[in-house]
Amino acid sequence: MTGNNPTRSARDERLSLIDHLARWINWPRFVFAVTLAFFLTSILFPFYWMASSSFKTYAEIGSREPVYIPSALRLDAYRQLFDPNVPVSRRTSSFENFGLNILNSIKVAVPTSIIAVILSTLGAYAVARLRFRGKELLLNSVLLIYLFPGTLLIIPLFAMLSRIGARLGFDVRDNLPVLIFTYLAQTLPVALYMLANYFRTIPAEIEQAGLIDGCSRLGVIWRITLPLAIPALVSVGIYTFMIAWNEFLYALVFLYDDDLFTMPIKINAIFNNPTPRPHVVMAASTIMTLPVVILFLALERFLEEGLTAGGVKG
Repeated sequence: MTGNNPTRSARDERLSLIDHLARWINWPRFVFAVTLAFFLTSILFPFYWMASSSFKTYAEIGSREPVYIPSALRLDAYRQLFDPNVPVSRRTSSFENFGLNILNSIKVAVPTSIIAVILSTLGAYAVARLRFRGKELLLNSVLLIYLFPGTLLIIPLFAMLSRIGARLGFDVRDNLPVLIFTYLAQTLPVALYMLANYFRTIPAEIEQAGLIDGCSRLGVIWRITLPLAIPALVSVGIYTFMIAWNEFLYALVFLYDDDLFTMPIKINAIFNNPTPRPHVVMAASTIMTLPVVILFLALERFLEEGLTAGGVKG
């Protein structure tokens, strides 16, 4: 039996790749491979087309035959976004100054994410651990508010903030802190609901032991609950950051000054420019997409744990 092994190994080595594949493949594996390839192509191809189009010329993008691979890695579109020495068109000598729009998006998205995590942590802990009348009704009402589309809330929200601003002496237009507040109205309900369900998976006995040892309620939250809930906090933070980073409608209503535009509004302005520049639109879209993709890849482990795991295993 052992003497035949070298002969069998030599025979296996002589088999071609197609022969090995024919031995391994069967109908369930074939269907799974085809389905996986279809979904990967459907998901990845739009990103590839967007990134590759940013290096194409206008003639390649507007060609009747699709150009899948650009003839060269041209950076003209990126220069029009950032380089002041490259004119936007023949009629103007200005450039897009897209770096300012990136900074505006950071100023809005990062505070929105941080504030949403802090407020939703306190509210979710109260819902998950404390006992008070109407707790379930409160949680269900918060979730019910999130079911309404943002288009229904923007008009009453704008009217309410305008009245508050008139009394306190500030203008809601071209005001980034006001825009952050509107984003919190969208992100807090779902963040509160996600964290409340996660806190319920953390055994209450661990927190009770901390209270017996002399910790205050805030001390228990800081030293025990939050370290166990890091995956959920990261998930909520990325989720709220992504909403604020990609949000278009509220920014379009509240922002009028070009210098305060966030990236989605600026991309829309470039797209609607009388001079068609689809390669510049694709370049700006690629720049806008990369931070979110990198963030997801870097924190994938926390995202998986936050969305699927409880606080204690076993």
